Amino acid sequence: MAFVSIGAIPSGEDYWKYVWPNTPLPEAFSDLLLPYGKTNSLPIRVKELNQYSTLFFPHDLYPGKKIVLGNTQSVAKMVRPFTEPRQGVTDSIWLENKERQSLDDFCNSPTAKGEHKHCVSSLESMIDHVISHFRTSKIKAISSTFDKNEDQYVVEEVKKVGDNAVMCHRLNFEKVVFNCHQVRETTAYVVSLAAPDGSKAKALTVCHHDTRGMNPELLYEALKVSPGTVSVCHFIGNKAAAWVPNYSVDRPCVI
Repeated sequence: MAFVSIGAIPSGEDYWKYVWPNTPLPEAFSDLLLPYGKTNSLPIRVKELNQYSTLFFPHDLYPGKKIVLGNTQSVAKMVRPFTEPRQGVTDSIWLENKERQSLDDFCNSPTAKGEHKHCVSSLESMIDHVISHFRTSKIKAISSTFDKNEDQYVVEEVKKVGDNAVMCHRLNFEKVVFNCHQVRETTAYVVSLAAPDGSKAKALTVCHHDTRGMNPELLYEALKVSPGTVSVCHFIGNKAAAWVPNYSVDRPCVI
């Protein structure tokens, strides 16, 4: 057991070790340890958007299925609500203010039907939030391990990991903020993938069984279906993780 000294203010990493001393911090959450709480560029690059913009049906999750990442571009429009370029100090200051406003607008906006969301900007806040949500520390974090240079894969194995997971994903702003939210009537899977060069990846996958609140433009572009008609699945990129109850062991594990 790791102890935090009396009177000390633990760092996010210390707090993680205090709660889960034998569990490594998921790479997906590493940005929460950055100094000043921001990056010098957007965390999700254009090439990586394909990890988030791949939609398919539940019956597509079977060994041998070929999947090409990025069958809809509508996701790219929603990842970052403004794309004005930086052209100097004035524009840089304007963009910083615009980012702050957009973050505030997003985090304070009403949630979608069946969704409960909470924005966190520190690892401590995330830990407290998920433990409070599940009312236990016996939970596990699951994340993807996509290769940034690969977009074509073949499914090797599909493993169900839980229902109604709490998703925590990095918002595509320079300031480090994660949106932690739970959407009802969902099932999370870990899908093992193989690329043509033999490299392996694991894809955190979420299937939505109630799609009435999903973007109709996105669904029609990718699958030619309407909201509320069929279940729809999508991959989750490397800058996100899912929290689910961990019934098998007495401490959380990272997949």
